[in-house]
Amino acid sequence: MIEQIIKFSIKNKIIIGLFALALVAWGTYSLVHLPIDAVPDITNNQVQVISRAPSLAVQEVESFITAPVEVSVANIPDVLELRSISRLGLSVVTVVFKDNVDIYWARQQIGERLKEAEDQIPQGLAKIEMAPISTGLGEIFQYTLEIKDGYKDKFTPMDLRTYQDWIVRRQMLGTPGVAEVNSYGGFVKQYEIAVKPERLRAMNLSLTDIFEALENNNENTGSAYIDKKPEAYFIRGIGLVKTLDDIENIVVKTTNGIPVLVRDVATVQFGHATRYGALVSDTTEAVGGVVMMLKGANANEVIGQVKEKITSIQKSLPAGIEITPYLDRTDLVDRAIGTVTRNLLEGALIVIFILVLLLGNFRAGLIVASVIPLAMLFAIGMMQLFGVSGNLMSLGAIDFGLIVDGAVIIVESIVHRITMNKSHHTGIKRLTQPQMDEEVFQASSKIRTAAAFGEIIILIVYLPILALVGIEGKMFKPMGQVVSFAILGAFILSLTWVPMISSLFLSKNTEHKRNISDKIMDLFHKAFNPVILYALKHKLAIVLTAVVLFIGSLFLFSRLGGEFIPQLEEGALAGLVITLQGGSPANTVDEVKRANTILRDNFPEIKHLIAKIGPGEIPTDPTPMETGDYIITPKPKSEGTTAETREELVEKMEEKLAVMAGVKFEFSQPIQLRFNELMTGSRQDVAIKLFGDNLDTLAFKASQIEELIQNIEGVTDINVEKVTGLAQIQIEYNRPRMAQYGVSVTEINNILKAAFAGSSAGVVFDEEKRFDLVVRLDKANRRDISDVKNLSIALPDGRLISLDQLASVEIKTGPAQVSRENTKRRLTIGFNVRGRDVQSVVKDAQSKLDANLTLPVGYYTTFGGQFENLIAARERLAIAVPVALLLIFVLLFFTFHSLKQTVLIYTAVPMAAIGGVVALWLRDMNFSISAGVGFIALFGVAVLNGIVLIAEFNRLEKEGVADITERVLKGLNTRLRPVLMTAAVASLGFLPMALSTSAGAEVQKPLATVVIGGLITSTLLTLVVLPILYIIFTKRNFRLFSKKRKLNTGGMVMILLLVSSLFVNKAEAQQTKPITLQNAIQLALDSNLAVRSAAYSVDVQKALKGASWDIPKTAIEGQYGQFNSYTKDNSFTVSQSFAFPTVYINQNKLANANIKSSEWQQKASQLEVTTQVKQVYWQLAYLYSKQKLLNYQDSLYSGFLRAAELRAKSGETNRLEMITARSQSLEIKNQLQQTTADIGILNQRLQTLLNVDYTLIPADTVLRRSGFITLSDTSAVSANPSLGYTQQQVEITRIEKNLERSRMMPDFSIGYFSQTMQGVQDVDGIPRTFGTGDRFTGIQAGIAIPLWFAPYTSKTKAAKIKQQIASTNSEYYTKSLSGSYKALLSEYGKYNNSVEFYEKQAIPEADLIIEQSTRSYKAGAMDYLDYILSLNRALSIKQNYLDALNGYNQTIISIDFITGKTF
Repeated sequence: MIEQIIKFSIKNKIIIGLFALALVAWGTYSLVHLPIDAVPDITNNQVQVISRAPSLAVQEVESFITAPVEVSVANIPDVLELRSISRLGLSVVTVVFKDNVDIYWARQQIGERLKEAEDQIPQGLAKIEMAPISTGLGEIFQYTLEIKDGYKDKFTPMDLRTYQDWIVRRQMLGTPGVAEVNSYGGFVKQYEIAVKPERLRAMNLSLTDIFEALENNNENTGSAYIDKKPEAYFIRGIGLVKTLDDIENIVVKTTNGIPVLVRDVATVQFGHATRYGALVSDTTEAVGGVVMMLKGANANEVIGQVKEKITSIQKSLPAGIEITPYLDRTDLVDRAIGTVTRNLLEGALIVIFILVLLLGNFRAGLIVASVIPLAMLFAIGMMQLFGVSGNLMSLGAIDFGLIVDGAVIIVESIVHRITMNKSHHTGIKRLTQPQMDEEVFQASSKIRTAAAFGEIIILIVYLPILALVGIEGKMFKPMGQVVSFAILGAFILSLTWVPMISSLFLSKNTEHKRNISDKIMDLFHKAFNPVILYALKHKLAIVLTAVVLFIGSLFLFSRLGGEFIPQLEEGALAGLVITLQGGSPANTVDEVKRANTILRDNFPEIKHLIAKIGPGEIPTDPTPMETGDYIITPKPKSEGTTAETREELVEKMEEKLAVMAGVKFEFSQPIQLRFNELMTGSRQDVAIKLFGDNLDTLAFKASQIEELIQNIEGVTDINVEKVTGLAQIQIEYNRPRMAQYGVSVTEINNILKAAFAGSSAGVVFDEEKRFDLVVRLDKANRRDISDVKNLSIALPDGRLISLDQLASVEIKTGPAQVSRENTKRRLTIGFNVRGRDVQSVVKDAQSKLDANLTLPVGYYTTFGGQFENLIAARERLAIAVPVALLLIFVLLFFTFHSLKQTVLIYTAVPMAAIGGVVALWLRDMNFSISAGVGFIALFGVAVLNGIVLIAEFNRLEKEGVADITERVLKGLNTRLRPVLMTAAVASLGFLPMALSTSAGAEVQKPLATVVIGGLITSTLLTLVVLPILYIIFTKRNFRLFSKKRKLNTGGMVMILLLVSSLFVNKAEAQQTKPITLQNAIQLALDSNLAVRSAAYSVDVQKALKGASWDIPKTAIEGQYGQFNSYTKDNSFTVSQSFAFPTVYINQNKLANANIKSSEWQQKASQLEVTTQVKQVYWQLAYLYSKQKLLNYQDSLYSGFLRAAELRAKSGETNRLEMITARSQSLEIKNQLQQTTADIGILNQRLQTLLNVDYTLIPADTVLRRSGFITLSDTSAVSANPSLGYTQQQVEITRIEKNLERSRMMPDFSIGYFSQTMQGVQDVDGIPRTFGTGDRFTGIQAGIAIPLWFAPYTSKTKAAKIKQQIASTNSEYYTKSLSGSYKALLSEYGKYNNSVEFYEKQAIPEADLIIEQSTRSYKAGAMDYLDYILSLNRALSIKQNYLDALNGYNQTIISIDFITGKTF
């Protein structure tokens, strides 16, 4: 197969050249459209539920909102984590799903569950919504609205916020890829009625009167029309208020014929909503926004579109206001991609230089080098195809030395065959083209296996990286994919492009002239020969030295620090400023301005300081009012800095800010901080999570933890989550006094809310803008606790009374916030790590806490944040790395068919590890996941040199070189060049990455360092230690099997697999495992064959989607003959026909609809299997309970039989009693046997449903109620997947109808022709002779119009009827389901009443009957007939109870089936 491809490529050079041009075009197109970002988006798959309730304190938010929301979403499938924050007026619940869950499905599930939660939350208490579909990388563009000089007095912060909300934000939301624009700062404009309490009291009015007046005087209406032919006059009543004057003139009440207007009791003015946050730009308050990108969008494209949109928005803003960006992701992306591009270019140039130098042939070097851009373009095309974005990680591991490895082997072989081996072309100084083609084919086909083997090994070592999941999977899987794409491209090119281009461009001269590469190799041989000769004389010492070095490297490795991923230098700094607990936004603004002044005065490299205080308009980041988020953007380093590194700059900034007492600062980076917060709920690198119930206890223990860890080296920026100490004015109502005056809590609460927070009494429209019309006390009357006490409350009789006569009003401290994780309260102590690795710091912290911290019962700590990710990643790499090594071992074994030689080659792995570890240690780098991936890649490259040497030793052995030492020396002499070349290009290709200091280099450095260091030691030790081990192993004849009994590898593997599977199956078959219903359902969904089949059906439809663009085949026609004149001419035509575009659009829509239909079928299959599992599970629980009841009956009747036998023997009674007792006992035993058989049958059925080979028993062996049903209307059946399928069929038939209609549209064709027209032709009256070299070309276009419409019309008509059929079926099924649902609800009510009767009355009475009758019978006070009747009656009640309970459960299962409920 490979030889045929090589031969075809050499023979058909033009075709291969055209394919290369097509590859260049495809790669260039993909490069232009490739999604570009700085780093992969590693945010977990999450949905945030945001609830706003401005009138609620922390405790009420947790109880009334957070808890119901958590409970409602807790049972959604595939949820990994559930955490929440409850704060003053705000609840944020974060639901983290598995990564494979579709985010839109997850949001749909949460949306449905939130409807349930809203039923449990008091009406109108909170506004619940989901956060935008964005991620940690979503904040791509942040800006402020700046006022130009000369306009400073013209605009207020309220004006700026209005422009931001109603002009900038609204227009920006129409940009493709923008999920949301979050507004910060300024004041949200309101029309405010500032009530004066003393005037209200004087007029004997209450706030309720004002509300009623405003609501009754602010509306428009329409009243049909008056018909005045030929016109109609529509009637419109205009009563909406438009100006402050309109509001002032509203009548509140008429007293003695005199109207009391709003202006008489209040000041009407422009006010603002109570603000919970602000934005500070440098030293002034500002207004700004954060553009949040839609999850999965192309950041580069979205930012470009946002900038274009800003240009157009700028034109619609008033003169003097300018949109000024302060954080633009493009800067980081450009710097990171610039780093990658520069490293790749420098690496490519280094590789080309080494190739030309060591090959000694400029043309050969260029041919190998040509593979680099072509393989890179192939990789970029595949990245675009598979949706892999270009970033630091995906492009950061490409080493052109690895990519050209196969091409190097082939070209070196071709050059060697042409110039070194005279036996193939004796006496020929220069080859002809056919001879050249043959030589290239022979050289390529013979060496191709070795080249392919090397590439396969590199591909294999990257397979475990592709198997990584979670955060490290998102980070490093793109790297594995891109390297695999590049190597696959190089593999294809080495079969096609390299042989073809070599046969064309390599020199055909057979004479070899000594060149610089020969001189370089002479130097290497001169240096290497004494070393190998010395090593051969001191074999044991060399081997022991290698072993000691390896053991030393293991010790060194244990001393290396550990971190998840080296921190990317983002350029900008992010920080947190934390002021006094419970501080106001105004206080935080003042403190931030002070801090900014200090920073600007002392650090000239700072360009901008932006602080976002409190939460934004959309509080995805629920920051409290006393906390601010910093973004510090620096000037270019070329303009001068006060610190060399980011860490040094942070330390100096913290030192200068230390003068601000009571204010705490923490510094990080924007993306890093957002990732940490979204993924783990903590903004710091490490989070110690303390779980418990009591907030005061949590706060006390957290302070102890802070004291314990604050002196640990490397621990900085300790932040203890503030959960207590928030000052509150608490109003505790005196209910007896309230009852005395006839006032309710709701009435007082409404007045209290309106007076201070303000309550909306309507909306004022200003063109398209909408502003709340808010009533609250004027500012002078809401400044102090006395204003709360003196608040007037209206009594039912019209009198007014102050609030302090109805309640106690005091200042107390309460909770500041409540954080929960998986429905349990927790407190977080977060800290950053600076100057040390994360792992060792956490280890020290854990040991200190274990030794010195005592926690109450039920309280415990866990470690999260970056450390949590590191542990998870190391555990997975602990599996991935051995798997990679095992795959290499297996491949080597099947290649060499020798365990001895496989082990010999494998010694390259520990030899490589020595250099990798030492290189990390020398460069003072921690072991990170980047370094781990470097080791994986290193091990694959390292074994290649061993393969080259052992293969050469084997070749020499076959040629008859019997002396082992001579064989080794000859082999080393021959293969020194390829060994050095492979190692040099692979290691030096990474050199620019290892030495880079630009943006993003932090992530690439450990990987490059490991590969370079490892290849250095691996190459040196392979050239020295491997030959020694080869000699030792060969002389001592280490064999596991004798020659007479060769190891049949395949057979042995099959035997081992069969034996192990038999043992496993036998062991599993003997086990009986209990299983809960939840686990049984999950196992069925994972393993059931019907569910798998349905999943395959979805895959089939997805695969068929590609067939929707079924453009006909391209026609290529040729002509030769006398078709123009007597002279024979030739022509060729290329033409392409295609249908009207709407055909393909509708076919694509139909394919998508079919996918959705198959997904509905998959859900239906899952629901059906789930229902069967539930039915079998609860039927088994019923049978087990019945079995227990029968055993109980059996014990009763056995006792009755023994008593009857004794009484018969003593003559107290006749034999009839004994026979009756025996008959009853045998009948029960028979029923018991039948029940046991039924259990076995159902167990077998459960095994089949779950697709397992072992017996499972329900964890619920005592029958109980499986749940309760909340009665609802028939709309509950809307979630039934079969109903969704029938509705989808309606959509499919609609699209099919549209498709048939579109087929009536014309088809098009385009073409190109080229022909000769030999002979004499008149051109402008001048005769000209045209020969074979003169060609006439042209293009053609055609249109195929359907003149016969009958078939198309008939098909369209049929499709329309099919749509009606589908619609009718859907309607019928809907009504059928609704009817069944109603019937099942009735049945549920019947069984529910029955079960309640048995549980409350019948069962207790049955127990009493059995107890009393047994006692009476044994005492002789009851004869056997009455005893039998009593027992049968009582046991019949128990059996009927079980039957009713079983019927109840099966009815619930049927209802779940109809409503589409799986769990």
